Amino acid sequence: MIKLDPYINVDPGTMSPFQHGEVFVTHDGTETDLDLGHYERFVRTAKGGRHSNYTTGRIYESVIAKERRGDYLGATVQVIPHITNEIKESIRKGAGDADICLVEIGGTVGDIESLPFLEAIRQMGVELGHDRVVYVHLTLVPYIPTSSEIKTKPTQHSVKELRSIGIQPDILVCRSEKPLPSDERKKIALFTNVPEKAVISAYDADDLYKIPAMMHDQGLDGIVARQLGLDLPEADLSEWTAVVDANQNPTAEVDVAMVGKYMDLKDSYISLVEALQHGGIHTRTKVNIHFIESTDIEKEGTGVLEHLDGIVVPGGFGDRGIEGKIQAVRLARENNIPYLGICLGMQVAVIEAARNMAGLEGAMSTEFDPDTPHPVVGLITEWQDASGATEERSEASEMGGTMRLGGQDVSLVEGSLAARSYGSTAIVERHRHRYEVNNNYRDRLSAAGLVFSGLSVDDLVEMVEIENHPFFLASQFHPEFTSNPRDGHPLFKSYIAAVREHMEGELPEAAQG
Repeated sequence: MIKLDPYINVDPGTMSPFQHGEVFVTHDGTETDLDLGHYERFVRTAKGGRHSNYTTGRIYESVIAKERRGDYLGATVQVIPHITNEIKESIRKGAGDADICLVEIGGTVGDIESLPFLEAIRQMGVELGHDRVVYVHLTLVPYIPTSSEIKTKPTQHSVKELRSIGIQPDILVCRSEKPLPSDERKKIALFTNVPEKAVISAYDADDLYKIPAMMHDQGLDGIVARQLGLDLPEADLSEWTAVVDANQNPTAEVDVAMVGKYMDLKDSYISLVEALQHGGIHTRTKVNIHFIESTDIEKEGTGVLEHLDGIVVPGGFGDRGIEGKIQAVRLARENNIPYLGICLGMQVAVIEAARNMAGLEGAMSTEFDPDTPHPVVGLITEWQDASGATEERSEASEMGGTMRLGGQDVSLVEGSLAARSYGSTAIVERHRHRYEVNNNYRDRLSAAGLVFSGLSVDDLVEMVEIENHPFFLASQFHPEFTSNPRDGHPLFKSYIAAVREHMEGELPEAAQG
């Protein structure tokens, strides 16, 4: 599965979450568009990687590098054929040896920046033949409530734009607030030259995980299979049915605070939000997530958290709101509120423990205070990447692609909450960060009661926890990147179970020791 993005950034790694939402990290350490996360969650695969997401910037970077090397033998380098050829080659790399490759092009038909990508897939349709390429066009069919009308003109115009550059859609997936009536489907089919049965109504669903069955009921999968000449068995959607049933029929309800700094755009934490919901699905628990700006805690205190059943502090960069997160950690630790920290959420847990358990006044991360008297978190200059190779960086390193990235081995302490939650002492999880716990402080922090329950192969802190607490666990890695609705994730299932059992006044099994 491949996502082609028309923006000029080489990858999303340096983009603000406010502009583009979450940066999703694949197992091989590639920083990609958040849509790759949706792909992995829905198709239950972790095969995404560096050939799964290409941007205009990355395509042009490759073409310019080839021109500088002389690969084009003095030719005038142009959008056609050189840029379009690079796009086609990138699609082939992404497809690898797969039988089917699904390629999504971001943006909107008619945008200048997406034209080379559309031209490239037009050429691939000619080169591969109609029985090996299916064009599926996602369009908007707005509903005007003041006149109770469904407007098909945007879809008609969008298809007209595509046809003008040589692409005739085989299937239209029409996003709308309500199901498309038969008359509107017939009208769209007539004006777009698409068979009526191939005009699919993608209306708003009350549960995201009903969508696979919604598409199947309208025959979308069958249309694709027939055009590609695939002889496939009937789709088995029983797992999705079970997911929907569990999601819509919970036996308990909990309220969890997510304390962060990008709360104006919920897509900034989309994988974490989904992972918490997956934990709810697998424990039959409705999880109500309350998005709390950490700066609000700094201004108003922790009162906004005290009525909630659990606290989560996610990853993030920069010092804005950092003291609010530290206050949230202290509240959770001192008041036995189940706590889960992710990435920065682990670092602030270490900072809070250093200050208030070990008595290290002024303890901080050098990311936020380079002159702190107790740098319990700092920039690491050397580490092993997902392949085992040694990576190096410094304060002067470029921002893009210089973090500790991708899936790496983690060893968990036997009998720890972390090991009990995972049901194993050896795990692999994905990373995306620059700063690490300072090992020079580990002995003092351990003596104060902070348990270092997970370590990397090169002895970096991966997980911390506190004993005699309903649930206090934090990870340097991002477990949310490997959670999916059908399987869930052991850490999130354990956390939501702990929140639920604490709310009900019971001690969770994972914390009993």
